[in-house]
Amino acid sequence: MTDRLSAHAIHERHMRESLEYRREYERTRFANDVAVRVVGYRAEHDLSQTALARMLGMHQSAIARLEAGEHEPSFTMLSRLSQVLGEDFSVDITPDRMKLRSAAG
Repeated sequence: MTDRLSAHAIHERHMRESLEYRREYERTRFANDVAVRVVGYRAEHDLSQTALARMLGMHQSAIARLEAGEHEPSFTMLSRLSQVLGEDFSVDITPDRMKLRSAAG
């Protein structure tokens, strides 16, 4: 039987061992954090991508791209998400990174 590593363990190993992986992770982290938050909202409210798109006045394909973390969402998009979903999408900007503040505060 082979040992299986968790996704978290694999991620941690790559973060330690690969500068390229670490740079790409940090580059895409903000978009991925927003994606996780949107997917979580949709799952919690039992919404399809199409239903969420209607709520936001968007196309389903735009929701799919947002949830894939393909592009950093604009501040306008974050504002729309916050207003329509009633969720906090506060952003902390520091010299070394932009970070989505945790949902808890």
